[in-house]
Amino acid sequence: MNLSLSGKKVLITGANRGIGKAIAHLFAQQGAEIFLNGRDETALAQLKDELVATYSATVHLAIFDVADVESVKQGFRTLFAVTKSLDVLVNNAGILDDALIGMVSQAQIQQTFSANTFSVLYCSQYAARMMQRNKQGCIINMASIIGRVGNAGQAVYGGSKAAVIGITQSLAKELAAQNIRVNAIAPGFIDTDMAHSLPDDKFQQRLDSIAMGRIGSPEEVAKVALFLACDLSSYVTGQVIGVDGGMLI
Repeated sequence: MNLSLSGKKVLITGANRGIGKAIAHLFAQQGAEIFLNGRDETALAQLKDELVATYSATVHLAIFDVADVESVKQGFRTLFAVTKSLDVLVNNAGILDDALIGMVSQAQIQQTFSANTFSVLYCSQYAARMMQRNKQGCIINMASIIGRVGNAGQAVYGGSKAAVIGITQSLAKELAAQNIRVNAIAPGFIDTDMAHSLPDDKFQQRLDSIAMGRIGSPEEVAKVALFLACDLSSYVTGQVIGVDGGMLI
């Protein structure tokens, strides 16, 4: 079994915390050359230092806003100047902004879809062009259990993540001929800042809905991302893998 990512060039969006940070650590441990994306340059520089010190990894910063098309264009232009190839894109960046449908604002819809959905299209478009140069690649999109089954008060977030699933399955069909695999991970309730932003009663309610009786860790999501990025999944594309501990909503 080969879990190694040695020689692989990987771009991780939203890499400065939570699931993105866990993926960066695990991928660096497995020998990948990492490009850390986000808007918080200070936090990303600190993460870069951690990865270099801990794993002797080769790490670069890719500071751009994935929700802004011009920023993504410039970011990939800069990336292309550093490396002409990209092996793995992890579309992890996203936001959670719950509201009952009667309270949802147009700005909230725009912001959520820009960060969670449009960003996946923007980054995948440029990444696919780079991957096509070598006739191989892997795109991993972060969906959500909410995008699969929905939840009260999360029509906007659920819709944005359901769209990610549709994008994943469509791109998998479109890019398979170039040997570019596209898959999604649908996490359930994971121990991140996003989860802890919930009120205590909602937090406990989510916890009670998990068959395994505990919250998931970012590292458990990262392990599935590693499987999808490495050679073990060389014939896997168009899939949505739930990492939810048997959660029911």
